[in-house]
Amino acid sequence: MKKIVICSAAGALFAAATSSTYAQSSVTLYGIVDEAVRYQTNAGPGGDDSVSMTSGPETHSRWGVKGSEDLGGGWAAVFHLENGFEAFDGQLHVPDTLFSRQAYVGISNGTWGALTLGRQYAPVYDTLGDIFDPLTVGNYWQNSWAYNGIGPYLEVNNAVKYKGSFEKLDIDALYGFSNQPGAFGIGSTYAIELTYTFGPAMLNAGFQQVSVPTSATTSSTGGSVGSAINGAKTNFLHVSGAYQVTHDIRLLAGWLHGQDQTGLTDLNMQQSGSPTLKGSSPNRIDDTYYAGANWQATTPLLFTFAYYYGQTRNAELLDGGLGKGVNQSATILAEYSFTKRTEVYAITDWARGTGAFQADYPGGVNSAGAPTNTIGRTNQLGVAVGMRKMF
Repeated sequence: MKKIVICSAAGALFAAATSSTYAQSSVTLYGIVDEAVRYQTNAGPGGDDSVSMTSGPETHSRWGVKGSEDLGGGWAAVFHLENGFEAFDGQLHVPDTLFSRQAYVGISNGTWGALTLGRQYAPVYDTLGDIFDPLTVGNYWQNSWAYNGIGPYLEVNNAVKYKGSFEKLDIDALYGFSNQPGAFGIGSTYAIELTYTFGPAMLNAGFQQVSVPTSATTSSTGGSVGSAINGAKTNFLHVSGAYQVTHDIRLLAGWLHGQDQTGLTDLNMQQSGSPTLKGSSPNRIDDTYYAGANWQATTPLLFTFAYYYGQTRNAELLDGGLGKGVNQSATILAEYSFTKRTEVYAITDWARGTGAFQADYPGGVNSAGAPTNTIGRTNQLGVAVGMRKMF
């Protein structure tokens, strides 16, 4: 889910069509095409392995248009449209949604910050995706499972968002309207991120709460609905840090805490092909700890190391009861850049789940350790190679 923005100037004709006779304006067209071939053990029921073409481990393919117009006095009008798609089959990343990643308009000021309205990234996605997560909130289940409980709420509809920087403190805050007559709170989202920089170190804390409706697809949650209780809450809290040891080495660590009263995290955590769950947990709690590093070994070669360890309680088990579980994963990613806009990469990752997390693997077992429809393999090893082209 990495949000790389590598931009190039639009053509002269396009720029001329969008220019103003009253003020300077600019429009930028940009995008990423990212494809990989991946081998995965225990990828299907019965423990079958797979070889498939898929998106890269960090970035989905996308294209976007963004622009600004100088309004004078340090103020500018801004807009941003960003589409996500799958290059391996040409389909939209989110069905029936053209600009699934971002679609907003607003005003900005170099001193006072920016205020924008529309479909936008949640603040937690800005901070963890851009700065604090070693794999920038990855794409593969094996390096992004810690976020699956909040994953459907990382892009927020009907959102008003403020971002500002004041000396060493950055503020990123958002409110997503419910758009429901007579139910102002049901389907709403609010979130805030605070990041403090002191020398080579950065410290960040953030919180997001989503009131999840049963069927209100026009709410801030969009199509991510289905809570058994209309307006049940999903909360996400985190504390993260980063330290630039040298010019070439950066260390990262953090704690992620999730509380879900909707029952949907049980389902959102599952990989494709996992045993069917009901999504019945009324108060699932997840705590995940991570550590990682980025190492620029040479000018073109970047290594990323990441380890995630998660504990859950009150989570749905395969036998329908509630219980605890542990999941952990480790990833090594190597990226080689031919230019600033073209690179190849290779990644290897490992994951293993016990207890309630067994339900998230295609070969889960029940609480007694007996197979449930499958042979019960709950560890995976993956290897992928791919190419990323940015424009």
